[in-house]
Amino acid sequence: MRVMLHHDAGDCAGSGSAPGLAGWLGLAGSPTFALMALWSAVTSAPPDLFCMQHASPLTGMTAMYLLMSAFHLAPWLRLLRR
Repeated sequence: MRVMLHHDAGDCAGSGSAPGLAGWLGLAGSPTFALMALWSAVTSAPPDLFCMQHASPLTGMTAMYLLMSAFHLAPWLRLLRR
């Protein structure tokens, strides 16, 4: 019976470079969220358009998708670092 005394963080999925399909799937996150941000900025209007004088298009879902795109840039940065 083998007992694991410590856990190496390098063995976890998502750390370092993931092999095969998982690596490519990790690269899909940032561009997908960037496209969703663009789509939500172009197609959506604020529901209270008549109440707000100068509503920014970077509120709500657009801002969330931009943040998600930024948070998922790590695989791209690792790829560019090589």
